[in-house]
Order: sequence, then C-alpha cells, then structure tokens
Amino acid sequence: MEDATLLDHLLTALERDVLPLTEKGVAAGNKIFGAALLDKRTGATILAGTNNETENPLWHGEVHTIKLFHEMPSHPDPRDLIFLSTHEPCSMCLSAITWAGFDNFFYFFSHEDSRDAFAIPHDLKILQEVFTLPPGGYRKQNAFWTARSIPEMIRTPDDAARATRIRAEYDRLSDLYQQGKSANDIPLN
Repeated sequence: MEDATLLDHLLTALERDVLPLTEKGVAAGNKIFGAALLDKRTGATILAGTNNETENPLWHGEVHTIKLFHEMPSHPDPRDLIFLSTHEPCSMCLSAITWAGFDNFFYFFSHEDSRDAFAIPHDLKILQEVFTLPPGGYRKQNAFWTARSIPEMIRTPDDAARATRIRAEYDRLSDLYQQGKSANDIPLN
C-alpha cells in the first residue's frame, strides 16, 4: 500500500474508530491512549481499543487492544495487520506488540508529546530509569517490527489539516483527563 493511501487509512481510523472510544474512556477516568488494528491489504479497521487502566493498570491502549483482539472468536494473523497506536508505545506496550506477533506499528504522538503536551511523562521516565534509554533510544527497525511516526508521513495540506484536527481533539481530551485524574486510583496518573 502506498504511503498516501496508508496515511489516509491511519487518520481515518484515528478519527472514526479510536477517538470516540477514547472520549468514553477519558469520561470513565482513563488516560488518552488508544490503538487500532487495520488490515494490511484493505486498510479497513478490524478492531479499535482504548486505555482501560481504571479496570486494570496494565490495560494501556495497546495492551487492552491486544487483549480484545485475542478475545475475538477468530482473528487474522497479526502479521497481516497494521498496528496503529495513538501515542508512541511505552516499554510495556512495545513488549506486548512484540510478544503478540505484530511486525509493525505506527504512532501519532511521540513520547515527548506524551510528556510535554499531555503531562504524562512516565514512558520517558521508565525508558531512562529502567533501560537507560534517551527519548527515542529504542531501535525503530529491528528483528521484530518496524515503527513509523504518522506525522512524518504527512505530505499534503489536507493531511496536515486532518492531523491538526486530531491533535486538537486529543488536546481537549487531555484537558478533561488532567482535570479528573485525581478522582481515580491509576498508579501512574
């Protein structure tokens, strides 16, 4: 699939599938992280999920989506899917993507965005403290998967405008999460 078509599918999945779930998740006290699985051939969304840490602190957007994927009565081979993550995965989610057999992932927001724009610095702190990795210090291309930044794929003004609208929605949801996070008992809120 060429990058322009792939980008359209990724942005569409964020807009139509992940954002509505994230809005519900934030209303329930969860963080703004979500994910979707898309068919590599068609770009169709197979499944979308969002953070569900209020149920279990391990249910980050990516891990919870993988859980839902494996609860499906039957599911495609992970290697036939595109793994879309709203935010660059934390170390736990990177491992989960690997262990689940996905050979790729695409992310919209970077670790630095999570820290700076969304006041959720835990990913970078864990990477630094546990693994002594600087921001972006993991290998984006390795024996298990290839990672790509969605903003780096943007080439047209229309795609840039869509990305700006998506960012604005996440900014709004982040504000809602930050206002209500003291009411939940997520360990690293």
